[in-house]
Amino acid sequence: MADARHARMLDELGTEIACGTLRSGTVLRVEQLQGRFGVSRTVAREVVRTLEAMRLTTSKRRVGVTVRDPAEWNHYDPRLIRWRLDGEGRTSALRTLTELRAAVEPSAARYAALRAGPDERGRLRALADQLASTAQDADLQAFLEHDIAFHHLVLTASGNPMFGQLSEVVAEVLTGRTGHGLMPQRPQPEAVRLHVEVAVAIVAGQPDRAERAMRDIVVQAREEMFELIE
Repeated sequence: MADARHARMLDELGTEIACGTLRSGTVLRVEQLQGRFGVSRTVAREVVRTLEAMRLTTSKRRVGVTVRDPAEWNHYDPRLIRWRLDGEGRTSALRTLTELRAAVEPSAARYAALRAGPDERGRLRALADQLASTAQDADLQAFLEHDIAFHHLVLTASGNPMFGQLSEVVAEVLTGRTGHGLMPQRPQPEAVRLHVEVAVAIVAGQPDRAERAMRDIVVQAREEMFELIE
C-alpha cells in the first residue's frame, strides 16, 4: 500500500512540475504534501528525495522544497519524459525528443554496421521480421514491444555505451507515441520496410546505408506524429 501511495504521489507531483502547473520557484512543504496525499512523513520525504535526484526540486531547512528551473532538470530521466508526454506540453516534448533521436540514432546505426557481432546482427534481422509480421496483423502492442527491442539493439550494438544508455529515452518516446494514439492503426508499410532496411544494412556491414535508413525512420515517424497531432 505504501508503495502505491508513493507511486501515485510521485506521478502527480512529477507531472505537475513537468507540465508547469508547479512553476520554478514554487515552494512546497512536506507537511502540506502529507495532508494533500494522505501519506506518512516517511513516504512524503522519499518522494521529495526522488524529485531531488531527478533535479526537479531542491530542499533547504526552514525554506522547504523548491521547484527548480527547467534548465536544471535531468531531461534524460525516463520518468520525466513520461510525465512530459502525459501533459499539455506533449507536442513540444515530442519535437525535442525527435530532434534528439535524429541526432543520435542514425549515427548509432552506422556504428552498429561497423561493430555489431554476429549474434547481434542475427537478432536484429529476426526483430525486423517480427516487426513485419505484427504490422501485418495490426497488433500495435506486439509491434511496440518489437520496435523498442529493435531500437535498443541498434543503440547498444553501436558499441558506444553513451548511445546505449539512451535506449530508455527512445523506449519512452515509442511507448508514449502508441499510448497517446499517435501511431496509425496499422503500421505503415514504409516504416516496416525501413526497419528491415536498417537490419539488412547492419547485417551486411554497410554503414552509409544503415545510417540513411535510420534517418528516414525518424523523419517518417516525425511526419506521422505531427500529422495526427494536427
